[in-house]
Amino acid sequence: MNSIRQVPSRVKTKRTETNLGAEREHFDKQQLSSISKAINSNEAPVKEKHARRIILGTHREKGAFTFWSYALGLPLSSNSILSWKFCHVVHKVLRDGHHNSLQDCMRHHSNIVETGQLWGNLHDRYGQLVALYAKLLCTKMEFHVKHSEIRANLEVTDEVLERVAGTDINNVFQLTVEVFDYLDTELRLAETVIRQLNTSIAISTLTSGQCRLSPLIQVIQDCSHLYHFTVKLLFKLHACLPADTLQGHRDRFHDQFHSLKTFFNKARDMMYFKRLIQIPKLPESPPNFLHAASLAKHARPVVVIPDEDEPEQVDDDDDDPEPLINVSDVTVPSMAVPQQFDIFDQTFGPANGGFDDRDIQIENLKRDLELLRTDLERVKGEAQRYITQLKSQINSLEAELEEQRVQKQRALVENEQLRMELEATRRRNAEHESVQATFGEAETRAQATEQRYNKLKEKHTELVSSHAELLRKSADTVKMLSATQQTQEEVERTKQQLAFEVDRIKQDADMKLEEQKFEMEKLKREFEEKKAEVERVKGTLQSNEKVGEQQTRSMSALQAEKERLMHSVSEKEAALSALRHAAQLQQSSLQQERERSTRELGELQGRLQEKSSREEQLQQKLLEEQFSLLQGTVSEAESIIQDAVAKLDDPLHIRCTSSPDYLVSRADATLGSIDKVKRGHSDYLTNMGDVGGLLRALTQFSHLAADTIINGSATAHMAPTDHADRLTENCRGCATQSLQFLKDLKSKASLQRADTASIRIVVQKILRLGEELRPKGVDVRQDELGDLVDKEMAATSAAIEEAVRRIDEMMNQARKDTSGVKLEVNERILYSCTDLMKAIHLLVLTSTDLQKEIVEGGRGAATIKEFYARNSRWTEGLISASKAVGWGATQMVESADKVVLHTGKYEELIVCSHEIAASTAQLVASSKVKANRNSTKLTALQHASRRVNEMAANVVASTKTGQENLEDKDTMDFSGMSLIKLKMEEMESQVKVLELENQLGNERLRLGELRKKHYDIAGVPAAGLSEGNGLAPSSASEPSSPKPSKPSITRKPALAQKPNLPPKNMFR
Repeated sequence: MNSIRQVPSRVKTKRTETNLGAEREHFDKQQLSSISKAINSNEAPVKEKHARRIILGTHREKGAFTFWSYALGLPLSSNSILSWKFCHVVHKVLRDGHHNSLQDCMRHHSNIVETGQLWGNLHDRYGQLVALYAKLLCTKMEFHVKHSEIRANLEVTDEVLERVAGTDINNVFQLTVEVFDYLDTELRLAETVIRQLNTSIAISTLTSGQCRLSPLIQVIQDCSHLYHFTVKLLFKLHACLPADTLQGHRDRFHDQFHSLKTFFNKARDMMYFKRLIQIPKLPESPPNFLHAASLAKHARPVVVIPDEDEPEQVDDDDDDPEPLINVSDVTVPSMAVPQQFDIFDQTFGPANGGFDDRDIQIENLKRDLELLRTDLERVKGEAQRYITQLKSQINSLEAELEEQRVQKQRALVENEQLRMELEATRRRNAEHESVQATFGEAETRAQATEQRYNKLKEKHTELVSSHAELLRKSADTVKMLSATQQTQEEVERTKQQLAFEVDRIKQDADMKLEEQKFEMEKLKREFEEKKAEVERVKGTLQSNEKVGEQQTRSMSALQAEKERLMHSVSEKEAALSALRHAAQLQQSSLQQERERSTRELGELQGRLQEKSSREEQLQQKLLEEQFSLLQGTVSEAESIIQDAVAKLDDPLHIRCTSSPDYLVSRADATLGSIDKVKRGHSDYLTNMGDVGGLLRALTQFSHLAADTIINGSATAHMAPTDHADRLTENCRGCATQSLQFLKDLKSKASLQRADTASIRIVVQKILRLGEELRPKGVDVRQDELGDLVDKEMAATSAAIEEAVRRIDEMMNQARKDTSGVKLEVNERILYSCTDLMKAIHLLVLTSTDLQKEIVEGGRGAATIKEFYARNSRWTEGLISASKAVGWGATQMVESADKVVLHTGKYEELIVCSHEIAASTAQLVASSKVKANRNSTKLTALQHASRRVNEMAANVVASTKTGQENLEDKDTMDFSGMSLIKLKMEEMESQVKVLELENQLGNERLRLGELRKKHYDIAGVPAAGLSEGNGLAPSSASEPSSPKPSKPSITRKPALAQKPNLPPKNMFR
């Protein structure tokens, strides 16, 4: 025991870089395990212990680098629940992780945005939540990166918030808008989660509901702080801005207040949140921001998360707890060997019948380890209790501190009100004293007013005389300027400027005069107002000598004002002479500017000539580059056609075949490309600078010509000898003429005489040969296609109605013959078959209506039969699809009859259901080819098709359920068997399993060969079938059914399992 206790200190002193690497590897392994267990596709909430390990990992490495290195490898785009839990873990890391985690998450901002956009475009319940959560995370990161002083958990004091807002009212306004947006994203996510829970009628105690509700704990924490921030900022804004300006802010706050209150009330009523978080209660009404004293009534909402005193149980899928000491170097070698001996001893018994000393040491170590674990658990429990008590004390102290802060705010508001009342009282006293002083000064002001009135009157007279003199001088100046006005246009503009200056001087003088008049009238009004006071004051005057002295002083003041005005007039005359001198200088500068402009014009003309020569060089270079592009394209086209010609002689190409229809389509396309090449060639000869049209036409022509050559050779492999030789010869001729035409295009000398007429002739020959090789029997039946479509659709409807009638008869017979569970199973199967037949009948009627709409909309002036004959390929697709549906309905009735009579197999009914679904899909695809996309009947047909698929699925489900109810499962009792007997039974069971697996493989191979043969027979041309038996080609489209015992009426039509691939020989 003493040596064991001395191990930790000895290991700590000998720790090496290897141990550090092992610790890092263990840390990475633990983080990867926690991330994979926290973020998975199970619809269950994230376990708190896994999230806590991830958060502790960020504090250990001072960042979220390891978390993101593993998180980037998660398949977020494949599962919405996985993305939802990923966003939850990122939210926890941002709130509770190391402060450097914000910068690490911001580096992957684009990944979060892409994840939100991806799931936002998909119609998935969790996808909508992921899109809102991603937007919330992006808003949160952008806000905290911009305002780094506010931590990601939003736990900051009011002083920090004041410092972030600053003193600039614009910054406070912007910060308020950002907090509003932040809170909007939080509330939108919470409302969507609760709405989905109400829609799905989920219970918060189920894992599916808890998976959605668990991130709302962080949302509640964020919302409580953001609500407090909003209230503080709005009160600060209302203290600086008028109330009308902030009406929009108040309306937005009221909406958020009611949404947040509703969210808190709903969350408080859920059982899931009652044991995890204490949600604060908001006031009944929002704060009144128009009244500053309402701030004292605001209390900061506090969210309390109680600690759970439950120990972490080590599950089977959890990691081993991290050891308190590193004893790997000591314990691993000594523990490995005993484990091996324990396994050996369990199997073969102890060696030599004795015991090993190491077993005793291992037992002692295990007992010591158990004691240490109990002590550790006890210490952990005590520490947890202490932490809980301390947290409760902290919460109570914070509540008291908040209450003291509220009381302090109230006291400050009351002090402010008392101070304002005191200042109002002082202002009233000062006003009273000022009124008394004003009454005493009224007499002195009256005397001064009278004296000023007399002075201004005399001053007005002087100003009038000076204004008249200025007008005379202005007239003289105008005369002098008009004498020199005829010299030059440039001087005239200068004189106009001088006249403008004179006018401005006049206006200034007039404005001064008007100001003096206004002042005089104002003084006159004041004089009249104080006239009574002046009269009382005049009665007190003793003599007129004092008045004479005052007038003398006023006259001297007016004389000084006159001298000053004369001085100003002289200054104006000096300014006028300066303006004349400036006009002369401007005239000389204009002459110099004219000479400089002449020199620059000569230089620009020289540059223009150089630019024109350079443009000619560039034009020539452009023509050369265009011709070089043409040569490159021609060379590439030659290589394509030469490669096609080389395949004609390739032995491997002899096994390739093609249909005449495809050859005709390729030849038609080649003729169209030849016309484009001809137009492009003529356009290029007209404008050598634009070779784009010719290049595009040559590229298309080379590929189409090569395709025509290759398919012509492939068609010749299945054609008669005469046609094959001519077709091969024409293919070679097409290649020769094409290469000659391309050779003429490569040279400027032969570019003019290059002609596509010879190529057109050869391609037309190939086209005629392809039309000759087409099956001749198809055209014979085209006149009958219109009637055949109506007959087949009518026959299909009749077959379905007959099937419904037979099912009703079987239902009545089953009720008579059976009872109990069998009757219930038979009724369920027959009811599902009846629903399927009704859905098929509705599908056939809808398809008939859509077919009539297509014919009426596309036939124009032609008749219905001509329309069907012109669109023979589409018509025969409809015929094949209707035959398949009728055949499937008949087979369904027969299989259901056998199942009810217990003479058939349930698997036959399931296969018939799948066959009917495939046949109806073929009918829908055939009807959809020529239908208008906006047609209402096409929409009805698609709804009917989905209804058929649902009814077919119901048939399969009813059949499987009935089969399970009727099968007897023997109970397996092996209690009486010995070990040898059990081993023998096990070997026999393995033999049966291998035999059944072998039979299953062989049957699958047989099924594949049957399908391959079916498709081969359906794709053989009609001429090949009619050579040996003399039948008409039309019979080739109806291969024999895989069940030859059935009558010809129920025989399966061609390609019922491949509705999109009709027979090639029947279609044009």
